[in-house]
Amino acid sequence: MKFATPHAIMSAMLPPYVLRPAFHWLRRTLVRGAVPLLLLPFATVAQVTDTASYLQRMDTDGDGRVSEAEYLAWMLYAFDQLDRNGDGVLTSDELPGGKGRPITRAQQRQTLVARFHRQDADGDGYLSARELAAPPR
Repeated sequence: MKFATPHAIMSAMLPPYVLRPAFHWLRRTLVRGAVPLLLLPFATVAQVTDTASYLQRMDTDGDGRVSEAEYLAWMLYAFDQLDRNGDGVLTSDELPGGKGRPITRAQQRQTLVARFHRQDADGDGYLSARELAAPPR
């Protein structure tokens, strides 16, 4: 079973106002035949192709489910990689395509917490393999 499309993975990592410019930049880059160097730090993430692999990588304590803390650690990794100067704010020059409004790590964390709770369909505070495989809600 495939987990998600690249768009679903990116939409889980970045807010909507960042996504559109990021995908346009990625499409232009790929059309030109260039390798998107920005995505190289995420090569291990891109190799996750099924729900079991995704769950295994996110589930750091090995209990077979993903807690909010595990989810945030996994998803904020992308933010931290993009934040080149380490100030906790992604400015337009750090965003893919060089466009978009600045976003703080705290704002991104709030977005991810809300997304986690929307994905947690049974409300138990954990994401199961089924909930991880579900399309974003």
